[in-house]
Amino acid sequence: MARQARYYHHGQSPAAWAGTIIATIGFIATTVGIFMGPNWVVTIVGAALVVIAGLVTMVLKAMGLGQP
Repeated sequence: MARQARYYHHGQSPAAWAGTIIATIGFIATTVGIFMGPNWVVTIVGAALVVIAGLVTMVLKAMGLGQP
């Protein structure tokens, strides 16, 4: 039996939520890092979180938890 993909209305899929939350934390960390002097470690970690958010979204979408 083929498994039917679930329809998520207006991007409210688990992939979209996970990516948005991780990216928001990354943007906040990057902003805090820039305003703290700049603190390059915090800034780079925040930027890395933004990149990881995109990867997490793509992986979850490939697993079938995103909008087709």
